[in-house]
Amino acid sequence: MSQTSKILNHLQKLGSITFLEAWTLYSVRSLPRRIADLKELGYEIVGVMKTDINGQRYMKYSLA
Repeated sequence: MSQTSKILNHLQKLGSITFLEAWTLYSVRSLPRRIADLKELGYEIVGVMKTDINGQRYMKYSLA
């Protein structure tokens, strides 16, 4: 299964994904590129900037 397919499957089952989830669960280190691939395939994906308890900012992607 391709990285793009793994990310799509995750989004469809769980609703959202972050870089840390993509990296830990699927060894995907280029999540923005995989999201761009899905958008090119016609999927509507939105990203929301979040901040964790330590002040680190990260993007959380979900299907629109």
